[in-house]
Amino acid sequence: MNKILITGAAGNLGGLLANYLKDSNLHLNLMIHKRDVSSSLERLSNVSVYKADLANKESLTPALRDVDTVVHFAGILFKHNPEKFLPITNTQYFTNLVEKAIENKVKKIILISFPHVEGETTPENPSKGILNGKPISMHATTRLEEEILLFKTGDETNIETVSLRLGMVYGKGILMIDTARWFAKYNILGIWKKPTWIHLISIPDYLEATKQAIIKENIEGIYHIGDEGKQTLQEFLDSATKHWGYRKPVRMNLKIIMFVAKLFEIFSFLFGTKSPLTKDFVKIGMVSYYGDTTRMRSELLTDLKYKTFKDGIETL
Repeated sequence: MNKILITGAAGNLGGLLANYLKDSNLHLNLMIHKRDVSSSLERLSNVSVYKADLANKESLTPALRDVDTVVHFAGILFKHNPEKFLPITNTQYFTNLVEKAIENKVKKIILISFPHVEGETTPENPSKGILNGKPISMHATTRLEEEILLFKTGDETNIETVSLRLGMVYGKGILMIDTARWFAKYNILGIWKKPTWIHLISIPDYLEATKQAIIKENIEGIYHIGDEGKQTLQEFLDSATKHWGYRKPVRMNLKIIMFVAKLFEIFSFLFGTKSPLTKDFVKIGMVSYYGDTTRMRSELLTDLKYKTFKDGIETL
């Protein structure tokens, strides 16, 4: 039985993947830090839970022992001043994980990434899978640094290295979608005026593509994970709020959005709470992104359950 380590297994996307794979013929090592996985998941015979800290390399060893594949999600998102902590929690922590994975003779490392690492891309000029992009946000800059480290490791070792550049995953239970719905419920959801292209992928299709990347052999390199739809963020949110029965987002001046993001970050700093919006989130959110999914369609996911978000809008 292949053994899979999922970092950030109590988080949003990592938790969804753990639940999706629980009935497979894989043994799941679930790495957590502060939050616990569900008790129903923890009780399964093919699941082992390890509490570890990516800042402490030695704490990673038990979770990595005899592991075939690592799927890396762990990170901090909803917190003030991401410019200060992301070079540590993304780049340095991933370096720690890779070093210990090499020591423990892991066969494959899968990094969950996103198309923003190449900078601005569109359906007419999609992200191609390069490592010399020009991202403008700290989230994307540090994730690109992780990708560069990942593939350098692949060149220097026998480890298969994979980056799954996800489009925006949509569906109930996705934090960004749920946050948008909460804002819409109270008529405070706003969006900038400039149209922003986004690539989307439904939860079921994201999960199956990731599963195939785990279980298939000879999967290496960069894969863009997205559906066949072409839409802007504004169009998506207009359709989502209509589906929920709320008013569509107000088109707002960017300065107002940045001011609100700053207020959230100040509140997060003063009271130690999550910040559902940060200035860096706005920066990355304003960047159009769209990936070339040719490799995904030929090697991971031939048939999509939802070809566009309009097909899968009921999942919202």
